[in-house]
Amino acid sequence: MDLAQFSEWGYGMIQIFGYPGLFLVNLISCSSVFFPLPGYVSVFIFGGILSPFLVAIFSAFGAALGETTAYGVGWGGGYVLKKWQKRYFEMGKDWFSRGRGFWAIILFAATPLPFDLIGILAGIFNYNLKKFIFATFLGKMIMHLTLALAGFYGMEWILNVFKYGL
Repeated sequence: MDLAQFSEWGYGMIQIFGYPGLFLVNLISCSSVFFPLPGYVSVFIFGGILSPFLVAIFSAFGAALGETTAYGVGWGGGYVLKKWQKRYFEMGKDWFSRGRGFWAIILFAATPLPFDLIGILAGIFNYNLKKFIFATFLGKMIMHLTLALAGFYGMEWILNVFKYGL
């Protein structure tokens, strides 16, 4: 499935299922590790059509659960670092356990920074999965609310630009 097919499929899912469709599209979009799928576009577009706050909640929850795949990659593959680089593993685990990991997860989830990297690190250092999902949800909520509100307030302007030009 290429990006255009995913976008078309996602648009259809959201048209049929509404908010649960947004959840599903963002769950699948964020489940891909290192290969981004255009789930953010649906948040922007449907933020201009549906309630931006509900769009943000459903899509952020789907994205937070989808990002657990990166956590799982780190959790499953972290044994290499634990075994061969024990010193670095202990340093990273200590850094994550002092509360810095929670804020780093929120920062990476709320910005275009490569979130898969922080998800893999959280898995490697056996960061608490519930805290990981909660911090990811908070960060994704910030990002998705921003995108949904941008769609809500900017969609008419964008349509006018394409209709009449600048």
